[in-house]
Amino acid sequence: MRSLCLIVFAAFALTLSANALFAQEQRDSQPDAPTPQSDAARPRTASAKPSAETHRFWDKENDWLFAGVAVSRGLDYSSTLNFRRRGRNEILLTNAIVDNHPAFAAIEAGATGASIGVSYLFHHYGHHSLERWTSIVHIGLTTGGAIRNYSLKTAH
Repeated sequence: MRSLCLIVFAAFALTLSANALFAQEQRDSQPDAPTPQSDAARPRTASAKPSAETHRFWDKENDWLFAGVAVSRGLDYSSTLNFRRRGRNEILLTNAIVDNHPAFAAIEAGATGASIGVSYLFHHYGHHSLERWTSIVHIGLTTGGAIRNYSLKTAH
């Protein structure tokens, strides 16, 4: 239980610290104030205006969604270890991987990172609705799997 709390805390802290780092990168990468000549020489197009749907990747909604993914992965970690202690066999991974707690925790953390990475790809290419739904579906499926793990009967 202590390792689960540590994993959830680390994922949440990483999410919050990444927000500050991303904001710093944005500020540093922006050029200084444009000169009047370069602004006048640039053609005006409709696509140059930011659309109402665009948002920063590390906004408040994504922060909460990514924290939810991390918590649901922690719940999956604890529920899987619980049903392994009750004599059940893991279906998706081998029992040896699940019984190796550091390796299994790394897999859960990697799944959280992969979910954030897929969301970023959707964000980068302008699919903002899919960006949000990636986390929502991940939370739902992982939480549903954890509920199933806890509801299985003991095999002993």
